[in-house]
Amino acid sequence: MSSAASALPSGFDARDFRKRARGHDPDHALGADPAHLAHGDHVLNRDLMVHLDGIKLREAAVLVPVTDDGADAQVILTRRAVAMRKHSGQVAFPGGAIDPEDGSAEIAAMREAEEEIGLDRRFVEPVGRLPVYLTSTGFRITPVLAVVQPGYELVANPAEVDAVFQTPLSFLMDPANHKRESRVWENVERHYYVMPYGEHHIWGVTAGIIRTMYERLYL
Repeated sequence: MSSAASALPSGFDARDFRKRARGHDPDHALGADPAHLAHGDHVLNRDLMVHLDGIKLREAAVLVPVTDDGADAQVILTRRAVAMRKHSGQVAFPGGAIDPEDGSAEIAAMREAEEEIGLDRRFVEPVGRLPVYLTSTGFRITPVLAVVQPGYELVANPAEVDAVFQTPLSFLMDPANHKRESRVWENVERHYYVMPYGEHHIWGVTAGIIRTMYERLYL
């Protein structure tokens, strides 16, 4: 933790997280600017608003699993398998497309977590949502906030996940750990958040969702 953490709330356990998540309205806009009606890659790259208006977005959901694990709750993250066709090797939340039979983003997120990391939904308590997150690759992601009760086991599906790891919630909710970087992609400079944690490089959509969680629940 950096010295900036002293300015943050002291509670980073699952009980405090649950309270914040349940009291949050994901449909409440932070301002009058239309860009705040949804979060996403366009927040740091305003030109993407035009791009996003012109494509049909695919519905997806991710689980943001926070463990009920003492005073410093952990957030479960994955590193996608290198063999994956899209976003290979990137750090991600468990999740994927919402299937018609799922019925809700919560069910889709829990189903994907079971398939990817063996997280039995009996241990998962959905407690809220973040605003939808729009990606430049054409997805409309619903982040489902959840508390994971003790007793769970994690087993990575090697076809989809190379590694499962946990990161302290206090680390992810410390704005001092939210770095902004950019790179040129298809001749256009794109900006994004980066949150290095040990050997893991958290960036892009995953870091953007984490930043949204900080702004909506802890700022």
